[in-house]
Amino acid sequence: MLKRQLNWKRPLFFLLLPVFLIMIFLGFPMPVAPPPATKPAQEISVIVKKKKKVGLRTGAPE
Repeated sequence: MLKRQLNWKRPLFFLLLPVFLIMIFLGFPMPVAPPPATKPAQEISVIVKKKKKVGLRTGAPE
């Protein structure tokens, strides 16, 4: 009767044993790569119209 109640503990122990050994030697929390950085959204640019150049001419007078 007692053996039936303890049946799940032995497989669970052997499944978790490698995880515990890795955690002992590598430390806790386990060294995993950080998630990739999120890229910022692209800025919305306003179309700039070219202005006509108005001003004095540079150069020799005609």
